[in-house]
Amino acid sequence: MQQHELIVPVSGRGMIEITQQVRNWVASSGVSQGLLTLFVRHTSCSLIIQENADPDVRHDMELFFSTLVKDGNPAFLHRNEGDDDMSAHIRSAMLGISLNIPVSQGQPVLGTWQGIFLYEHRERQLQRHVFMHLA
Repeated sequence: MQQHELIVPVSGRGMIEITQQVRNWVASSGVSQGLLTLFVRHTSCSLIIQENADPDVRHDMELFFSTLVKDGNPAFLHRNEGDDDMSAHIRSAMLGISLNIPVSQGQPVLGTWQGIFLYEHRERQLQRHVFMHLA
C-alpha cells in the first residue's frame, strides 16, 4: 500500500489535467497491480475522467454546467464566499469527489483518450489537495 497527497494549484474555474502527475506517482510507487483511489479534500471541486485530446470538450463541459447551475441563483441561501459558492457545491455533488482506477503493470488503466481531471468550480485562485491511495 502507498499513499501520497498531490497539491494542485488552480487559477479559477476549469478542468486541470492531472493524469501525468498521477501516472508518475503510480510508476514510482513500486505497486504493479492494484486499485488506485483518488479523493479530493474539498467541497467545491470534483475529480472526473474525461476526454483529454480535444480542448473543446473542456469548453463544452463548462458551458453545460454554467447553464445547468448558475452562479448567483437568487434561490440559493448559501453565499458565504460569493456568487459562485453554492453553485460550486452543487457541481461538486453532481460530479463527485473521488475516483477508483485499476492499476496494471505499474500504470493506471485508462482508455486512449481518457484523462484524469480536477474540475475546479470556484472562480478564484486556490490550492487543491488530492489524496492518492494505492493498494
